[in-house]
Amino acid sequence: MSYCLPLAAIDTAVFPGSYAAARQRWLVQLNKLSYPAQCLPYPCPGTGPDGEQLITDTAWIGPEDASRVLVLLGGTHGIEGFTGSAVQIDLLGLIAEAHVIIPVDTAVLMIHALTPWGYAWRRRCDADGVDLNRNIVDFSKPLPENKDYELLKNTLYLPNAAQRKIALAEFEQRHGRVALEKAVSAGQYNDPSGSFYGGKAPTHGRLVCEDLMRRYALQQRDLAVVDLHTGLGSYGYGELICDHQPDSAGTRAAQNLYGESVTLPFLGTSSSVPKTGLLDYAWHAIMNERSCYITLEFGTFSTDQLFEILLRDHQLWAQTDNQQARREHSKVMYRHFCPDDRAWREMVLFRARQVIAQGLQGVSA
Repeated sequence: MSYCLPLAAIDTAVFPGSYAAARQRWLVQLNKLSYPAQCLPYPCPGTGPDGEQLITDTAWIGPEDASRVLVLLGGTHGIEGFTGSAVQIDLLGLIAEAHVIIPVDTAVLMIHALTPWGYAWRRRCDADGVDLNRNIVDFSKPLPENKDYELLKNTLYLPNAAQRKIALAEFEQRHGRVALEKAVSAGQYNDPSGSFYGGKAPTHGRLVCEDLMRRYALQQRDLAVVDLHTGLGSYGYGELICDHQPDSAGTRAAQNLYGESVTLPFLGTSSSVPKTGLLDYAWHAIMNERSCYITLEFGTFSTDQLFEILLRDHQLWAQTDNQQARREHSKVMYRHFCPDDRAWREMVLFRARQVIAQGLQGVSA
């Protein structure tokens, strides 16, 4: 595959209107491929808002014995799956129409809707309030502590948003912006009704990834993993966030594949602060020195707005008698994580094509 982007026109109609519509179109596009493809569905407990079945779909596209694999994850944070689906559907179309040629000895592993409950219900978490991207910890050992979250917990869920903003601004003034963002979003394991909750046991999405690692013996292959996210960073830009340690082989591999645009939370060069229990860490554990995991994070609106929207979401779901308020807030969630803006969606698809091209070429070099 050439390094340049596919010349096919960008069609923002690939952004779906619902989880069910996304899944149907993803499967239709998959059936158009001339490449051999192995499809594995992973049913998830629960149902969607219209009673629909919830499934994480996966597809291995290319030779079974490929020594190099581009892994494309979508819907790690449920509602962010709208963009994950769009990028995957776009890529499937490019492959079907031969705009993208998968290199020799290389396969693509697509994982669609890792947190399907959150996708269907327009939340970031699963039905138990667990954030898959804080769930990669050893549950047989004492769980990590986030003492600043515990200090701020009562403040975070004040019903008066103005009082909450004042209190958070005071915390930031005393401790700094990074400390505030870590307190709120780095991960916590004691408050099931709160945001960024890592849970008490492995989630559906974690179990899916672990099964795929075993099934395809991914520890024996060179991997370029791209995890698609939205909601953090500059509007419309796809930041390449690398949570490998700065002096690691994984960071060097990421920089070799994607160049100087790679950012590192551990060095303070990213819009993201270091976090606990990231899905990255499960993949890091099986990677060789030629492999890497990056988060392709498409920015929307401010981090403060992100926090306010998520805190409100958790407030509403902690209550039992406000289904209408939840439905209304789901529209706010959708606008934040998948803006209905043609320009934003075009930027997302263009950047995704660029990064996927870099990943495919780099892992197969």
